[in-house]
Amino acid sequence: MNFVKYVTMRVEDPGGENGMNTEKKENMKNSVWRMVFVGFSVLLQVGWILTILLMLNEYYGWISMITSLLALCVVLRIYGRHQNAAMKTSWIILILWFPVFGLCLYFLCGRSGANWMMRRRFEKSRGKYAHLLKQDPAVLHALEDEDLAVANQARYLIQYGPYPVYRNTDITYYATAEEGIAAQKEALSRAEKFIFMEYHAIEDSVSFREIETILVQKARQGVEVRLFYDDMGSIGFINPSFVRHMERQGIQCRVFNPLMPVINVFMNNRDHRKITVIDGQVGFTGGYNLADEYFNVTHPYGHWKDTGIRLEGDAVRSLTVMFLEMWNAMKPANEDASPYLPPIVYEAQETGFVLPYADSPLDDERVGESVYMNIIKNARQYVYITTPYLILDDEMALELSLAAKRGVDVRIITPGIPDKKLVYKVTRSYYAGLVQSGVRIYEYSPGFLHAKMMVSDDGVATVGTINLDYRSLYLHFENGVYLYHCEAVRGVLADFETTFPLCREVTRQYRSKRSGVLRLGQCLLRLFAPLM
Repeated sequence: MNFVKYVTMRVEDPGGENGMNTEKKENMKNSVWRMVFVGFSVLLQVGWILTILLMLNEYYGWISMITSLLALCVVLRIYGRHQNAAMKTSWIILILWFPVFGLCLYFLCGRSGANWMMRRRFEKSRGKYAHLLKQDPAVLHALEDEDLAVANQARYLIQYGPYPVYRNTDITYYATAEEGIAAQKEALSRAEKFIFMEYHAIEDSVSFREIETILVQKARQGVEVRLFYDDMGSIGFINPSFVRHMERQGIQCRVFNPLMPVINVFMNNRDHRKITVIDGQVGFTGGYNLADEYFNVTHPYGHWKDTGIRLEGDAVRSLTVMFLEMWNAMKPANEDASPYLPPIVYEAQETGFVLPYADSPLDDERVGESVYMNIIKNARQYVYITTPYLILDDEMALELSLAAKRGVDVRIITPGIPDKKLVYKVTRSYYAGLVQSGVRIYEYSPGFLHAKMMVSDDGVATVGTINLDYRSLYLHFENGVYLYHCEAVRGVLADFETTFPLCREVTRQYRSKRSGVLRLGQCLLRLFAPLM
């Protein structure tokens, strides 16, 4: 997260005709100091626990022996879990090297079972709304007749989501966040009943204030407006008084997983989703948050490339249910969902299939990763990918490599200018292994590429919030939209074809041998990449 806000100032052009944008750092917001305080408080608590344990180990041999035995038992338990091998390896090495520290860190944020209270709350909320999403058998049968492999993907999401596949939905793809937010604001201004918005990051600045003006106007007209954001994602962008300000304007506002100055095993799980629903009829999602840099109002990392998607018709129902599940999981209430799931009277021009889906870190099903891997596995001609972070587990790396080896044109675009330098180094550490298998790697030269997309064989695509890294695939709440034989798939492909010439292909560069020092450093980074 970028904790320094940038503001754009107008400066006279030496040529005398046009102004130019320059950027100047502004002071950090008060909420950043809250994050610092929370982080410092948690570190003090962890330090206090570690100090006690280390002192006991030093003065009591039997306690040291118990600690070692506990570390061994935990390592054996981790090894026996049905979990990604890279994540298991990172924890095992950390615990064996530093038993006390490793155990504390593992019990704090490494055990999925440690979140049992939040898991139970989310399961209750999910169970309350899951029955509202029912699969139309005729739609699934029609998909089976067209492509059995895609129908199998749909069946997986129906069973393990559970999210149905729809028709009767028009889809619009936006190749830039600027196009997406313009369409979104126009749709918001036509809301009549309710507006739901859920975002990882909201910045109380130029871009959001334009949206806020619409939301306030709609609230005064009697439209129900709900705003939901992740505390960690937004902490560098808004002040603690933001919620009170929204509620004074008639906007219901909730914060996902607020940071607290106490040890909290749920703190590592964040809401990374981006969803807008208007009247249950129109929905938006994609990669962009509601902050200035996403729309190139500011340019902290060069030109920001992001994408979005609009749904109108039956498939919006899934986005509505996703929002209600998260909204009521944070503050449980016996809410009747029927007013927000009205009958959709709509006749789409689109004849393809669309399947909005979501992923949760509180179950053992990696829905987001499975969708990506199934697209790669079924690719025959090509698969193109954009991701801001490329931190792969062994299964994903193997799937990409096998696809390239069997002759599929596999291309991945990552940023040319990083927002997090350490993560960027980890991303680049995966290039060599991939290109040796035939994968082609591109870096987006104009700046930071934040879009999360995949397209394959002119027929299948997915657009959403899910990065190809451990945090998105294992730790965050995410969402996406799976598309089959829609006009939007051609839009995604056209965007790739437009973007490739703007990139620097680094495939040949990473085919050459790396120095021993560089390889050692990359190995160490990748060893602990799953814990980042």
